[in-house]
Amino acid sequence: MSEHLKRRLKQSKFTSPYQEAILGVMVCADRLTREMDITCETHGITTAQYNVLRILRGVHPGGHPRCEIIQRMIHVAPDVTRLIDRLEKLSLVKRVKSAEDLRLSLTVISPKGLELLNAMQSEVDALEVSFSSLISEKEAVVLAEICDKVTSHYQADAR
Repeated sequence: MSEHLKRRLKQSKFTSPYQEAILGVMVCADRLTREMDITCETHGITTAQYNVLRILRGVHPGGHPRCEIIQRMIHVAPDVTRLIDRLEKLSLVKRVKSAEDLRLSLTVISPKGLELLNAMQSEVDALEVSFSSLISEKEAVVLAEICDKVTSHYQADAR
């Protein structure tokens, strides 16, 4: 049983190991998200904006249509169009027409967006180093496999 989780939630027991695991994952995800929020905040963007920039860096110099960005996001934002609008106002991305389909608008990371991600990289790497000091590589592999198993089930059942 997780004594730290019990103390954190001020809960003496859990109804099952599954409840404990679910709550543990939720608390852990919240902690990691808050760490990333702090990193992004110091650079003047949100975690959702960082997520979009990270996605677009992966296809640079190309871009993605809005629907593809939504499918690749870690936390799906309720209004990706406005999120992209804000990134465009910050000159971190630009919208271009697709060469194959002129009706399709693609979002592309700008040089300024790439510079921002480069400036943030050491802090993002520090989060990974901190995480690696807590669990072994073998534990990380097992954790990733468990998360993948759970995530794939809920993605399949998503409505």
